[in-house]
Amino acid sequence: MSPGAIIVWELLGTAVLLLLGNGVVANVVLRKNNGFQAGTLFITFGWAFGVFAGASLAAPTGAHLNPAVTLGLAISGKVSWADVPFYLIGEMLGAILGAVLCWLTYKLQFDDHPNPEETLGIFSTAPQIRNKAWNLVTEIIGTFVLVGWILLTPAFKTAADGTPTFGNTALGYAGVSFVVLVIGISLGGPTGYAINPARDLGPRIAYAFLLPIKGKRDPDWNYSWVPVLGPLVGAALAALVYLAVHNLT
Repeated sequence: MSPGAIIVWELLGTAVLLLLGNGVVANVVLRKNNGFQAGTLFITFGWAFGVFAGASLAAPTGAHLNPAVTLGLAISGKVSWADVPFYLIGEMLGAILGAVLCWLTYKLQFDDHPNPEETLGIFSTAPQIRNKAWNLVTEIIGTFVLVGWILLTPAFKTAADGTPTFGNTALGYAGVSFVVLVIGISLGGPTGYAINPARDLGPRIAYAFLLPIKGKRDPDWNYSWVPVLGPLVGAALAALVYLAVHNLT
């Protein structure tokens, strides 16, 4: 697949993921919405189904939508390192675009919200207890589960051209959605489970530089490295486990 095609498909899929993921948070957080105060479980299901929608759309490239997934697949030999930059470009641009589309969708609600400093949480994650070392551990573990499942599950196969596909065609990309759902329910409490550098950094950049939200707070750059580094480390560890397991067989 050409570099341009990789960028376009990953951009589209990641944009849909972030539009729906940021969108469900906006629906719950911003007043004068039908989903106002619907709760954490509502958000968790919205993100999971957003993964299904975005991944299904970006199926031609294997639907990484996540630099951590791209890194894990590259380390494990399932994706060429030469293609990695194009995946990353598409993922980051798509994440920024998805955040902008979310803001456009909820523009009136953003304008009406009485506490604009709270709006950063619609676009990026933050810990409930701020301890960056332990927050990093949480993100590593959550991403390890996600990427480990992608690499090790029998339902996930690699086609002859290197494109990741699901062997269980009836399950399809719903499998990843279920894993994201259970990560959110079981492991997402401490940090908001970024488990995806683009999912956090892209919207954070959009919030800081592109979105004209009146009274918005600073983008919390001091914490921003945690949801980037943690998922990358978790993905790398998952890939190393995958390689170790397959070297034993």
